[in-house]
Amino acid sequence: MTTPHDGVVPPNYDWDAFGFDTRQVHAGERPNADHGDRVVPIHVSNAFRFDSFQDTWDRFAGVEDGQLYSRHLNPTVEVAEQRVASLEGGSGAVAFASGSAAIMATILAVCSQGDHFVSTASIYSGTIAGFERTLSRLGISVSFVADWRDTDEWRAALRPETRAVFTETIPNPKNDIVDIAAVAEAARAAAVPLMVDNTIATPALIRPLEHGADLVVHSSTKFLGGHGATLSGVVVDGSRFDWAAHADRYPQLADAVTRWGARRAFEQYVRFNQLYDFGATLSPFNAFLLQQGLETLSLRMERHAANAHELALWLAEQPGVESVDYAGLPGGRDFELARRLYDGRSGSVFSVTLAGGLEGARTFVDHLCVFSRMTNIGDTRSLAIHPGTSTHVNWLIANESVGAV
Repeated sequence: MTTPHDGVVPPNYDWDAFGFDTRQVHAGERPNADHGDRVVPIHVSNAFRFDSFQDTWDRFAGVEDGQLYSRHLNPTVEVAEQRVASLEGGSGAVAFASGSAAIMATILAVCSQGDHFVSTASIYSGTIAGFERTLSRLGISVSFVADWRDTDEWRAALRPETRAVFTETIPNPKNDIVDIAAVAEAARAAAVPLMVDNTIATPALIRPLEHGADLVVHSSTKFLGGHGATLSGVVVDGSRFDWAAHADRYPQLADAVTRWGARRAFEQYVRFNQLYDFGATLSPFNAFLLQQGLETLSLRMERHAANAHELALWLAEQPGVESVDYAGLPGGRDFELARRLYDGRSGSVFSVTLAGGLEGARTFVDHLCVFSRMTNIGDTRSLAIHPGTSTHVNWLIANESVGAV
């Protein structure tokens, strides 16, 4: 057995005071005295030993932290959770098997049968489908605000039974960016939490909690993972919303404050209820891949944004292009907002309207040689897809507008 040499400084494991680039590599890691692992190992065990009868009791009661079962918490997954929480500036995070699972769990944590929430209208169509198709069957209704700038629309949408406001930092695929601070004002006026999907922007470009959001969700399948190799989702709590002060609206979360304290109430409630009960658990292997992607997040996002900016400018000048939906284009409605929030480079997901309608889109997509024809975003490989006949086709069918692609 060896002993430390005199004067040797132990490694650091408290990363709160370090910069973003350092935290994206190190946050969440902890010492392993047994082997000295430098890379977080993949813990494939589905169950874990308890030290004693009392230890078992305390963990299941939530009195003590620690593993119960991998459906609830896994050591590899925990590192990924803590790293994303650190990058977003949150107090804690819970990982899920997909972004959709994270979004639905977040809504279900605050809404019950008979409740209502409001969302901006320009969000990913898969999210809209989940809201309208599944949550409505559970008795949870949603209203959509077409223009987040319109205070009259907010006043008309918000109701006494409203329990949350939802939006995206950079909507997919229109790139009509949202001023989170302005939406946060509408949520505060209704005394409800603001949930923000930060999938496309990521904390490398903007951190919604700093702009007034209360909760942040990610399809970390996309830019956080960054390599198209795994599915995952994360919800981050900012510990900003006072659940106990609104116990009449959120009795379940007010109880969680009593049990776990204000800082951990939402995180623990989601972990012990939505995650544990529905079982949409992130696998340790996928959590490992998510960690690997996070290590290069700031570098990748810088290049993603720069490349997209140049491509959007080029496309806007082509004779076969009718319009480009990219907030960083001069003269557009969101240009000044894009300059203020994103230095003019509003992510890397945008849409293009081509001359020739549907057949023009078909010709364009069928003649791609480098860009892949696939549905995904945030990959290291460039891709293109026609939303009206793919990702958004179910929404168009439901609204009888498939001919309008």
